[in-house]
Amino acid sequence: MNIRLKPLQALYFTQFLSAFADNMILFVIANLLRENGFSPAMLALVSISFFLPYVFLAPLVGPFADKHAKSIVLVIGNLIKALGVVLLFFIDQSSIIMLMLCYFTVGVGAVVYSPAKYGILPELTRNEDELFHANARIEAYTIFAILTGIGGGGAIANMTAPFISSGICLLIYLLSLGMTFFIPRMRGNSSIRYGAEARRFFIDFQHLMNRPETSFALIGTGAFWMSSAVLRVAVLAWIPLALGINPESFSVSLILATTSIGIIAGAFLAPKLIPLSHFTRSLTYGFGMFLIIVLFPWVSVTFIAICLLLLVGFMGGVFIIPMNTVLQDEGKRMVGSGKTIAIQNFIENLLMAVGSGIYYLITYIGISISGAIVGQGLLLLGFLLYLVKYRRRIVR
Repeated sequence: MNIRLKPLQALYFTQFLSAFADNMILFVIANLLRENGFSPAMLALVSISFFLPYVFLAPLVGPFADKHAKSIVLVIGNLIKALGVVLLFFIDQSSIIMLMLCYFTVGVGAVVYSPAKYGILPELTRNEDELFHANARIEAYTIFAILTGIGGGGAIANMTAPFISSGICLLIYLLSLGMTFFIPRMRGNSSIRYGAEARRFFIDFQHLMNRPETSFALIGTGAFWMSSAVLRVAVLAWIPLALGINPESFSVSLILATTSIGIIAGAFLAPKLIPLSHFTRSLTYGFGMFLIIVLFPWVSVTFIAICLLLLVGFMGGVFIIPMNTVLQDEGKRMVGSGKTIAIQNFIENLLMAVGSGIYYLITYIGISISGAIVGQGLLLLGFLLYLVKYRRRIVR
């Protein structure tokens, strides 16, 4: 038993390190933008370049992970992420296009890495019980990595020069890569054909969208992550302006990390608050999330801001977990778990790219960061109102 757990432990640490660096690199790039005189809104433009690989490569990365040994795919994903960081040392950092290219490269590595980390779990476990616990643990490591990556990683990035923080990110990716060599190399399915699988992706996409329950969940989870992605960028710029905190202070990233704590609490309590038989009731918490978002422009006290970030995270956690559970349960029966995750990633990152683009345009035309946050809240409200109307089709 212990021998079989060793590869799983390596996978957990690989995932933690890689996800930690994924979140830390955003703060490294934010500091580079600030040092080179770019407005905070430009971070939204750079963020879009990270989401685009998930949109364009979604039909192919799943088949790629299945065709080859998944431990090797993990190595390739981390190598591509590391390449994105290496590029930071050689590019013209005053060029927004070059910074976008670096973050785009990290995004390519992330989308290659993603299906392999889940797809390898059945190969490393012996039964459904082990697989269930392995899925729970890798999600726990991922959530912990996001929390510490935003808080700790952001603090490191703010307290060190971009050259040093970039080097730390590179080292973390390489450590993650090194851990994958403790995971056994199992042969993939060489008979997979990318063209056929890509066509199948869009057939499965249509299948999930045609069923009211899964369509509701896909749109709902996509709207949540769209708002979360934009808020992360917007609040990062809003905290120094509204609370009078030095943008280079590690306090900025620690305050932002409170949102993740709220999401964890909401995710934990969601099963107690929302029965799956009435999962559409989670919309109530979506509207709560909207109401809290539009309060931000009127806040100037740090303690109140922290409370609001905790609350918006909590509301978001309760909002998304029931929909995510129903989607994975229904999707597994309809098209399979892996394909459902791939389609979910496609929609979520498409909406994150669109939301970030709208946020950038709002700030580009001269509207304040606070106004842009309200604008994002109104965009979320639009999705929520659509889902209120759509849920009439769901019979449960």
